[in-house]
Amino acid sequence: MTGPETATATVHTVLGPVAAADLGVVAVHEALLSVLPGAQHAYDIDFDRAEIFATLLGKLRDFRAAGGGTLVDATGMFHGRDVPMYENLSRASGVHIVASTGLGPENLLGGYFLTPQTNPPTPWPADKFADLFAREVTDGMVVPRVERRGPAGLITTAANPDGMTATEESLFRGAARAGRDTGVAVSLRYGKDPLADLDVALDEQLPADRIVVGGLDRRDAVAAGAPAEIARRGAYLALDHVGTEDETHVSDAERVTLVTELVAAGFGHRILLSASATGVAKGHPARDLPFGDVLTAFAPQLRAAGLADDTVQQILTTNPQDLLAAR
Repeated sequence: MTGPETATATVHTVLGPVAAADLGVVAVHEALLSVLPGAQHAYDIDFDRAEIFATLLGKLRDFRAAGGGTLVDATGMFHGRDVPMYENLSRASGVHIVASTGLGPENLLGGYFLTPQTNPPTPWPADKFADLFAREVTDGMVVPRVERRGPAGLITTAANPDGMTATEESLFRGAARAGRDTGVAVSLRYGKDPLADLDVALDEQLPADRIVVGGLDRRDAVAAGAPAEIARRGAYLALDHVGTEDETHVSDAERVTLVTELVAAGFGHRILLSASATGVAKGHPARDLPFGDVLTAFAPQLRAAGLADDTVQQILTTNPQDLLAAR
C-alpha cells in the first residue's frame, strides 16, 4: 500500500508536479531518444525531428493503450534528452514523462568532465557533479545553449562493468549528495559489484529507500544473490531488462522465478520492473521493445506463476510511485 507520505507527495514530470498516487503503472527505466554523444552531428545519421516525434508518439500511445501511465526516461544528460520534445509528447500521448539528470559511465563523459590542469587529468570532484545534478532539479533541466526547463525527476548514473573508476566514484558520490539535498531519488547502474557500488552512495548519507540499483537481472548479480541483499539493505532493486535473454542477462522465465522468490522472502515492496526499451536510437543499436512489454508480456507470466494480482500491482505501480515521490 502507498504510505501516507507518498499519498501527498508529488513527482517532477516534464509538465510539472504530479501527485505520486496519480502516476499509474510506471515504466521506471526506459529511453525515449537515445543518442550516442556526437551522433547528432554525423553526416550519415538522419536526424529528422518530426519523424522522431511521430515514432515516439506512436510508441507512447501504445504504452498508454496497454495500461501504462508514466514513463521514466533514464538517459540523463547529453545522451539525446530533449525536454521540449518530451513536453509535447506528454501532452499528445497523455503519458506522464519523468526526465532524468545525471551522467555515466566514464567512457561516455568526454574530456570536459576531467580536470585537464592536472597531469594525468583527474576527475571532477564529487561536489561539482553534485552541484551540476542538483541544479537540474532545483533550477530546471538545461536545454543546451538555450534555457532551463522543468526540474529533473530522477538522478541517474552508471559504472563500467569492469569495475568502478575514480571518475565514476565521483559521479556516484555526486549523485548521492544531489539526491540527499534535493529529495529526488537516485538510480545507480552498478559496474562490477552492486553491493560495493551501493555502499558508495550510502556512505554519502543518502537513505537506502531513495536508491534503486539497476541491472540486477544480470547473470552475475543473480548468481551472487545480489537482488535479495540489495533489498535487505533497504534499497530498491530493478530487474530492468525484461524481454531480453542473452549471455549477460537471465531469461524471462528466470526473472519470474527470481521475482516470486523475492516476494516470498518479504521483498515485494522493493522490486521494480522495466525493459530498458529504446524509442529511437541514433549512433547505436536500439533495444527495440514496446514500452508496455512488462505489462503485456511479463506481468501475465507472474500471475501464471501464482503471484497475486495485488502484488503485481504493487510492483508495477506502488513501488515506483514511492521511489519517485520527491521528499
